[in-house]
Amino acid sequence: MTGLRERKKQATRVALREAALRLALEHGAANVRVDDIAEAAGVSPRTYNNYFSSREEAIVAAVTADRESRIAAAVAERLPDTPLAKAIVDAITEQYTDPSEQSRDALLLITTNPGLRTAFLDAPAALENPLQEAIAARIGDPQTARVLAASVAAAVRVALEQWTRPAGNGLVVVSGSLPDLLRRMLEPLVPAFDAAEAD
Repeated sequence: MTGLRERKKQATRVALREAALRLALEHGAANVRVDDIAEAAGVSPRTYNNYFSSREEAIVAAVTADRESRIAAAVAERLPDTPLAKAIVDAITEQYTDPSEQSRDALLLITTNPGLRTAFLDAPAALENPLQEAIAARIGDPQTARVLAASVAAAVRVALEQWTRPAGNGLVVVSGSLPDLLRRMLEPLVPAFDAAEAD
């Protein structure tokens, strides 16, 4: 059970990332200052800096919020007879598929701003630790789990890079189906997952 202090910290993190995204959608990312985000969330700029290192990180966190822990939880919850590769691929594609209106608006904002796009492409790195724990629980080998989790995070980043590739005119064009791209980028890892489970 989470303690009061931890719940308050989580509530502050949520308030900051939601305020960051709301202000960016209303005024444009370039017109939002850390002070504005902190004020909208009801905290000091110093408190803001305890949670996020930049406005870009806070804005992107509103879109990617807790995705890594939801993916790891989904993998852990899969039945033991579900192949590990299938559990991971399914969990990732499910969590990266969000058809909501706010998500589409946020994605447009992110892909048209180079700083936000960079932060968005860096976000899959946060997947490594929680996913490593979920994989290690299945295969019993923490080192192999670490390599596999890092490989998954890299494959997700490559899929996101390809999905939001800049066009020749400098604009970023979202192309193709993200779930299909994710599956294709994760496919080369399936034999490694199968081998790790067989050991």
